[in-house]
Amino acid sequence: MDLKERLKDLLAPGELRSVPKSYDIVGDIAVLRVPATLDHRKKLIAEAVMHVDRHVKTVLNQIGPVSGDFRLRGLEHLLGEEKTETVHRETGCVFKVDLKECYFSPRLSYERMRVARLIKPGEVVLNMFAGVGSFSIIIAKNARPRRVYSIDINPVAVRYHRENVKINKVEHLVDIIEGDAKKLIEGRLRGVADRVLMPLPEKAHEHIEPARLALKPEGGWIHYQGFEHAGTEEDPIKKAWERVAKELLRLGFDFEVPHSRIVRDVGPRWYQIVLDILIND
Repeated sequence: MDLKERLKDLLAPGELRSVPKSYDIVGDIAVLRVPATLDHRKKLIAEAVMHVDRHVKTVLNQIGPVSGDFRLRGLEHLLGEEKTETVHRETGCVFKVDLKECYFSPRLSYERMRVARLIKPGEVVLNMFAGVGSFSIIIAKNARPRRVYSIDINPVAVRYHRENVKINKVEHLVDIIEGDAKKLIEGRLRGVADRVLMPLPEKAHEHIEPARLALKPEGGWIHYQGFEHAGTEEDPIKKAWERVAKELLRLGFDFEVPHSRIVRDVGPRWYQIVLDILIND
């Protein structure tokens, strides 16, 4: 039974149409985005979530967009245990996270494993926006990198990242660094990486130059994520490619983009796009 099926006899038809089609489950916490028109029904919806997903112990309502340098979201407790910390399991890895203090999305699980499968044995990977370590740890556990440099500016996320590295027993592979990725690359991480990850769609475009600076002189791969709006007749992947290509050409980089995909919808005609960019010497 899905959420709408559970609610069909409890809500009016107009209300039922406004119920979110999906929601995130991180560990034993469900995160909804209840529209303002259903504010008076949010407790009822939360009860339905806990009935549909029996392992959920807490239901939270996201009351604002992801925002700020730390990519945090406003959360309102609706039902169950009053907590925002949980333990999430994904592809054989364990991630402890506080959803109020750190950004984490279970919807990127496919993308995390897809990138991990691209890593060649002995590669050095640099993750510019590591958060609690999801991309970095999955790479360390499922590929054979020589080293993963894992950077984040949020001190709470870094603390959880350090704990997650120990939980997953990859301390020997993941080098966690707190700070601004651009400054760290310009300072001591120039030319170290075969592959650079940019899992921060809000700011990736303005970090293309430091991403290239982190690559070895002979070039390598940049895994770029960005948000793109596309009208009815527009291709969001093409728009993202053109915008990134314009910046790469301005910087004088020789490049190709052999793979691109829509990761997910993030709003009406807004998309999260990934581009796998090969930078040549």
